[in-house]
Amino acid sequence: MRLASSLALLALAGVTSTAAAQGTPPTAGRGPAAPAMVLMIPGWPDGTQIPVRFTQAGEQVSPELRWTNVPASTESFVVNMQDLDVAVQRGTETQPHWIVWSIPKTATGLPEGMKPGAEQPDGTRQISATAPQYRGPGAPASGPLHHYAFEVYALDTKIDVSPATGATPIASALDTRTAVLRAMQGHVIGKAVYVGLFHRPQ
Repeated sequence: MRLASSLALLALAGVTSTAAAQGTPPTAGRGPAAPAMVLMIPGWPDGTQIPVRFTQAGEQVSPELRWTNVPASTESFVVNMQDLDVAVQRGTETQPHWIVWSIPKTATGLPEGMKPGAEQPDGTRQISATAPQYRGPGAPASGPLHHYAFEVYALDTKIDVSPATGATPIASALDTRTAVLRAMQGHVIGKAVYVGLFHRPQ
């Protein structure tokens, strides 16, 4: 199943679901573990349907994201939004709906309705399978609800990745996401996931 394989990839990347992220047990002699990082999206409860206004069937504005319990040594953040139920060109890679990186360490989230553009005034960079902007959910009405995962990573460094230039927008997004994930390896110190469900209204 595509969803199962996608979840396996998330596990390999060190992603923990918000619902499951309850922190780790204390280690002997080291005191209690720090609380797990938490991601919140005020637009809908975790694991429920995404309102139409955040999707391709509505206004397609990006939702507000908020994160807490950030590790003290955080230097930047990365947000990766993907449709876990769609495998694209290369057969196993999930649909890249929104990749946002070089988010400043002082950020506590992303605003609703983030403006299009490859780079924001604060240095934040973004890309999607459509353009350098948020791409909302668009699963067809004829099929089941799709699972859209919003992942946030806290990094102990600021990665320097330029958007890839592929033959198509989706190729550019896939290549950029691969480069971002590669640059993140060994630098993830916190993570959280928030999920929304969607397919177009009948």
